Amino acid sequence: MPHIVFNQRINLNDFKNEFSPIFQKEPILIKVQTIFVDKDNLTALLPSIVISDLHQEFLIELSTRQEKTTIRLYPGTDPEKTDDVKTAMALLAKQIMKLHPDYEVTKTNLSDYLNMVIKN
Repeated sequence: MPHIVFNQRINLNDFKNEFSPIFQKEPILIKVQTIFVDKDNLTALLPSIVISDLHQEFLIELSTRQEKTTIRLYPGTDPEKTDDVKTAMALLAKQIMKLHPDYEVTKTNLSDYLNMVIKN
């Protein structure tokens, strides 16, 4: 399962207010338009659309615990783990890193995708 783990807990309600919709047209269409945060401020879901050879609609989940924040695919939607889906997750991580430059990625299996989107 693709994932990105940060070394700090993000306040999801604050992030909801800081969040900028993600819209990329080229080379593939990626849209992450909104964010929904649960009442306990522990989990957020971001409806996402990726269109290339496949049209996939899925949820990216942000979950927080004591000293970490994890980006992963919400298991209830289970999209095909294409490069495009992984790029959407990396774009979200890039936004978090831009808003919180002191956050560090401590664990991930998407480092190639993170390096690619950070360079752009």
